[in-house]
Amino acid sequence: MEKHLFIPDKFFNGSLDNFWETISELDAEFESKRKELESQGKRYRFVAEMDNGKCRLGLQAVDRNHPFYELEGSNNIIMITTERYNEFPMVIKGYGAGAAVTAAGVFADIISIVNIR
Repeated sequence: MEKHLFIPDKFFNGSLDNFWETISELDAEFESKRKELESQGKRYRFVAEMDNGKCRLGLQAVDRNHPFYELEGSNNIIMITTERYNEFPMVIKGYGAGAAVTAAGVFADIISIVNIR
């Protein structure tokens, strides 16, 4: 797993209380970067990708043409690119309800798609 987290490792050393006491140190820099992206018509989105068995996870800047741009609240999107869905990837979008429920819903959708064949 290749991680590109926006929180430096030093913030994860120590207790949970220490984390919450110090994390605000990143606010000004993060807000500055967010405003810069906004001026370019972009937004940050937390994205997980899997390509040929390699996984990447982290913040990505996406523009207005990207399906993830309009995500808000607990909504989630899965974008599937295959040989058949290459030029126009399959997009599954819906409400998220936590990790377990979301994973179960995605799995159910994939099973449904497979069973349609």
